[in-house]
Amino acid sequence: QVQLVESGGGLVQPGGSLRLSCTSSWIFSLDVMGWYRQAPGKQRELVATITSGGITNYADSVKGRFTISKGSGKNTVALQMNSLRPEDTAVYYCHALRVTTDPTNRYEYDYWGQGTQVTVSS
Repeated sequence: QVQLVESGGGLVQPGGSLRLSCTSSWIFSLDVMGWYRQAPGKQRELVATITSGGITNYADSVKGRFTISKGSGKNTVALQMNSLRPEDTAVYYCHALRVTTDPTNRYEYDYWGQGTQVTVSS
């Protein structure tokens, strides 16, 4: 079973920075890792993802401010968040996707961390 452990959330003033980290003990490569967030009263939304090959994808609202990267560990991902805004306030969840195939089928497995609170406020 894949477990994801997040760290790095907290309270920061507008314009400030935070760095989130997510680590998995899964010994095999995860195909995609990323971050989603959910603000009160809103649906969970994609923030950024990175594939095992290093291809990144960002929500328009965070482009130019957030950077997703792989950590030094096999299944570690970080999210550097700069120029934070009050609207970035949310619970941030680490996500991982594992894909397996056999001769006739493709199987996708989704895994989620427990979430870490990010609050941007003066």
